[in-house]
Amino acid sequence: MLHTNQLTYTLKHLCLLAVIALIVSACGATQQIGKGDKRFEMEQYDKAIEYYKGALANAGNPGEVNYKIAESYRLSNRLAEAEPFYKAALDAGFKKEDAYYYYGMALKANGNYEEALNQLQDYARIGTNSRLKGLAAREVENFSQLNDIMRGTQAYEIQNLTALNTEGSEFAPYILNNELVFSSTRGSGKAYLGNGEGFIDIYATPLSDSMAESSNPIRKFDQVNLEDIHDAMATFTNEGRTMVFARGNEGTKKGRQNVDLFVTYFRSNAWTEPKLLTINDPRAWDSSPAFSPDGKTLYFSSDRKGGLGGNDIYKVEVGENGRFGSPENLGPDINTPGNESFVHVAPDGTLYIASDGLPGLGNLDLFRVENGKPVNMGAPVNSPGDDFSIYFQNTTRGFFSSNREGGKGGDDLYGFVKSQRKQVNFYVDGTVYLRREGAKQQTIVPNQLVVLQNEKGQKIKETTSDAEGKFSFALDTASTYSLISEKAGFFTARQRITTTGKMPSQDQLTEDVTDVRLTATLVLNEIVKEKPIVLENIFYDFDKANIRPDAAVELDKLVEILEDNPNISIELSSHTDARGSDIYNLDLSQRRAESAVEYIISKGISRSRITAKGYGETRPVVRNAKTEQDHQRNRRTEFKVVRIQE
Repeated sequence: MLHTNQLTYTLKHLCLLAVIALIVSACGATQQIGKGDKRFEMEQYDKAIEYYKGALANAGNPGEVNYKIAESYRLSNRLAEAEPFYKAALDAGFKKEDAYYYYGMALKANGNYEEALNQLQDYARIGTNSRLKGLAAREVENFSQLNDIMRGTQAYEIQNLTALNTEGSEFAPYILNNELVFSSTRGSGKAYLGNGEGFIDIYATPLSDSMAESSNPIRKFDQVNLEDIHDAMATFTNEGRTMVFARGNEGTKKGRQNVDLFVTYFRSNAWTEPKLLTINDPRAWDSSPAFSPDGKTLYFSSDRKGGLGGNDIYKVEVGENGRFGSPENLGPDINTPGNESFVHVAPDGTLYIASDGLPGLGNLDLFRVENGKPVNMGAPVNSPGDDFSIYFQNTTRGFFSSNREGGKGGDDLYGFVKSQRKQVNFYVDGTVYLRREGAKQQTIVPNQLVVLQNEKGQKIKETTSDAEGKFSFALDTASTYSLISEKAGFFTARQRITTTGKMPSQDQLTEDVTDVRLTATLVLNEIVKEKPIVLENIFYDFDKANIRPDAAVELDKLVEILEDNPNISIELSSHTDARGSDIYNLDLSQRRAESAVEYIISKGISRSRITAKGYGETRPVVRNAKTEQDHQRNRRTEFKVVRIQE
């Protein structure tokens, strides 16, 4: 009996100790999470990660803690490292909308393209945050160009500058007076708590034939760099006597939180005290400055209010007196809802940018701007990681930065040499036809005006068809156009054509110059009043009249017809099959017709040009329908021209 009592006492004592240990562990985890939250709020993400990881094993809410770790990695520009923590958070049942989106982006940053696409497609379909859904849908659309980008491998040889790189980060190369100027987190100073690396400073080293093996001394720009603050991304005017650079983000509660642009001048063999540029927005992050080769324009990146997304690229004119003008956004041809930054203007005047909002291989990809449109530079310059800060020493060689796998540190400097690219010219060859009502075949139309428009609807070129109805235009790479032809009494003929994704890889080209010829057919259909024209693929949910997204795509085509033919007015009609009562079908078809008309009016078409009519089951295409296919043909949406204004 005594032994039994002793055993019972011992077990109770052990259980009590276990409970106390659990309580202590839980309390410790709560304290660690609290400390992590404070560091997170101060944007000291590396310290926050340390506390969160310390709490993870004993946390009562591991999903939320994993999410906070993932967010800390993302917000300190380490999206690839965030992937397993987003996954762990979602697997634990943590439900926050941005976790689904950023998990997909983290998968992409690690080159897991198929999983990333599935994740982003799912979120674009079921998410409720309109902004994130829009970003996800854009990413899904960008993935449609992935194969073309991967096939478009460019003829570059790249090399990691191992002798120059460290375990920290090196980026923002610039050549000045036979020296390579760059930014780096190297050094033995205090660590920046945002990412655990050192504060960024500006350095320079003499150029050599092989920078990858260079043992040249590296010096600091001591007259510019400050202690415990970021100084980075220097750009110079041609004569090298004016420097603009980015400074800020001290990582302290009372210090400079944003990044701003500063200017300094080389006078009497020394750099003057840097001054804050007037073009900065005190509420924004202004960074990535780059002078044009002639020094008359300064480009930079900013997340200021009024932009198109996160960071947008702006430019300012620099006057003869050295004063900087007003910033001008480069607009939607360059900027996206994502982030554009790290601008460079090559010696030949070509603009280069880094973007995570354009179709690419990873998070940040490098793009060159051709004919006003960014074109992905492809592999091997781009990778699943961040690729940015490109600088052309001349037309064939230069440097860029990347945090791709196989590097020495965080962001590494790479050198590249570009081999001679074979030239590709794009053309479209087309034929204009005319189709009259009742005619057995269409006929060619000689001497017919054809207009080439860009995506904005602006006329680029025009020509007339020859005796055989044929015409031709030269096209730019990575561009989308519309071919348009008009004739009185006929519907305007329009065809969209694009060269995006049509560029053959350099390996496929056997000649120095290759012509790629696209084909087009423009058909002018006669306008016949009161003739019904079926709009294909206009579907409605059962017993509903609202416009589904798939139906909106088809109705947009009718909007285009009305825009192209402003002299016509139409009746839009809806028809049901014969199943259901007459009254019910008439009411349903009227509601559906009115819903379609309201959608079209919302796109800018005048209400006076379009009327709605529901015919129910009174005008079947197939009488006495028996099969589901016959019923489907009877369920249709049509339009007919009821008035032509001469």
